[in-house]
Amino acid sequence: MTVRSAPRALAAATTALLALGGVAACSDGGAGAGSGRVDVVAAFYPLQFLAERIGGDAVKVSNLAKPGAEPHDLELNPRQVGQVVDAELIVYLAGFQPAVDEAVAQNGGDRAFDVATVEPLRDAAAGGHEHDGEAGHEETGGKDPHVWLDPTRLATIGDRLAERLGRTDPDHAADYTARARSLRADMTALDTAYAQGLKTCQRREIVASHTAFGYLAARYQLEQVGITGLTPDSEPSPQRLAAVAKEAREHRATTIFFETLVSPKVAETVAREVGARTAVLDPIEGPPADGDYLSAMRANLQTLRTALDCS
Repeated sequence: MTVRSAPRALAAATTALLALGGVAACSDGGAGAGSGRVDVVAAFYPLQFLAERIGGDAVKVSNLAKPGAEPHDLELNPRQVGQVVDAELIVYLAGFQPAVDEAVAQNGGDRAFDVATVEPLRDAAAGGHEHDGEAGHEETGGKDPHVWLDPTRLATIGDRLAERLGRTDPDHAADYTARARSLRADMTALDTAYAQGLKTCQRREIVASHTAFGYLAARYQLEQVGITGLTPDSEPSPQRLAAVAKEAREHRATTIFFETLVSPKVAETVAREVGARTAVLDPIEGPPADGDYLSAMRANLQTLRTALDCS
């Protein structure tokens, strides 16, 4: 699993763990303490969305990643480590957030649910041109964590989360299962909309600043050209920029995509070079400004249809 080099995040987690003794005494218990609800900690937004949809009124969900912050770079403060300690269930994706991995290793025990274990993850590509699931020209040697961008995989993770919640809270197990079925129906409808909406397009290449869309590309027979790899705020070399510009011209790309939580400057540089426009393609790592995961995915579909000239 690819893990960003994040010594600050690891140091912050260690500091928080050392400070935990000082905050434990003033901890108010878990977020669900005294409410009769299951206290769930989600590591970042898509997992929060899943836990809230499947848990419903029976759970209280806390998101460790703050809105507007890049979740890769999450640094845990003592209070957040306290949330991990107090939670009845911790939903996270191993390898995506080093500080969360550290806190879970120290305090998670059998309360941790790693969604990366539900289905095999795709091999990660640092950048380059991907064809139908191939890893790309530059290998990272790890795994791509952006599994939630394939709605069929997210539905399966939802099924397993319902089972895990049912073991934690047997009295509501049937409710969790029913809500997971409802979520799967929504994911199936979304999958159908993508398959039909992207079936007939003039182009099938996504030129993006961040190589986050491998699952989406593989699912819907698109090709991803990443300016940078899995680290969204890394600086590409001049050679990499030139190579991406060359590929963009070859495929007559009219749009270079950037994401919501990092600077658009790299995408704008390539767009100027090839005479293309820029647009947001949201990897949905953080909560959308409006709506939820489903509305953000629908907006992404419309953005792709426009950029790829789909009929």
